[in-house]
Amino acid sequence: GTALGQLFKMLSSSSKVGDPRPGQPYKGGNFCAFLPDNREGQKTAMLLKKAFEQGLTFQIKSCNGEERVTWGLIPHKTSWDGGKARNGYPDAQYLREVCAVL
Repeated sequence: GTALGQLFKMLSSSSKVGDPRPGQPYKGGNFCAFLPDNREGQKTAMLLKKAFEQGLTFQIKSCNGEERVTWGLIPHKTSWDGGKARNGYPDAQYLREVCAVL
């Protein structure tokens, strides 16, 4: 099937109030996620867009003494294949599960 791709470019910056270490610099990164290009996938894409706009998609975590942007608690498929164990497809429950989280 065909896929919808979502690319997020998170720039490096300084953390805000409510982040683990306010005022500390953090490293950004590029993040890519995939959804099936069908009605359910398009609906999920719209919900994920709203979550992103509300600041729910990413979080800042400390990794090896460095603050960096990572995926938040909303599950994303970061690979088109590899199955559930590798954050990919096939995963028959994914769209239902992510919509329940959203």
